[in-house]
Amino acid sequence: MAQGCPFKLCLGGVAVSVVTDTAANPAKTLLMPSRLHRYQQTGDLHFITFSCYRRQPKLGEAVARAAFEQALERTRRQYGFCVVGYVVMPEHIHLLVSEPAHRTLATALQALKQSVARTLALRGSEPFWQARYYDFNVWTAKKQTEKLKYLHRNPVTRGLAAKPEDWPWSSYRHYLTGVEGTVEIESEWTALRREQTEGILPRPSRAWTGHPFMRASR
Repeated sequence: MAQGCPFKLCLGGVAVSVVTDTAANPAKTLLMPSRLHRYQQTGDLHFITFSCYRRQPKLGEAVARAAFEQALERTRRQYGFCVVGYVVMPEHIHLLVSEPAHRTLATALQALKQSVARTLALRGSEPFWQARYYDFNVWTAKKQTEKLKYLHRNPVTRGLAAKPEDWPWSSYRHYLTGVEGTVEIESEWTALRREQTEGILPRPSRAWTGHPFMRASR
């Protein structure tokens, strides 16, 4: 088990959105502003979004979504970053993660995408992923809660599930029950379990995860 997440929630900073996905319909292509800058190696959490090539549902099957989760956990361990929340949708991914202990976040995400592509589209005639990704610096507990709510409700908003807990390919069930899934989630559940088994960390404050269900359970 990881030794805890080193990220910090700053009370100041700049949030930057980077949208580079190209829709299947060229008329709906999202234009990138010039001279974009990513604010990484700041100690912030990052809300990351990236899409399958031309928003195709390449993760439409349960086996493909499970393969992504396995790749995410391997990459998390390899690069030493914390996953605070995630959801795997049929054609895109949302992650709420810390910056890695080893290398940069951009390098870790590139490795993750390459790992999934090798597993699911080794001989594909087109790219598996749309180039680049959206990166939003999360520097307050309020924004952290907002992003967790958004990603966990995404399957419901899209009509893929009646309730967030009905979509297994996200971190929601972990927050609701503490259950350990394929991906280790850095939450109060995880910190308490680590404290009980290893005795190395104090119990975190409610602001650590910023998730409303943790507050409701108290």
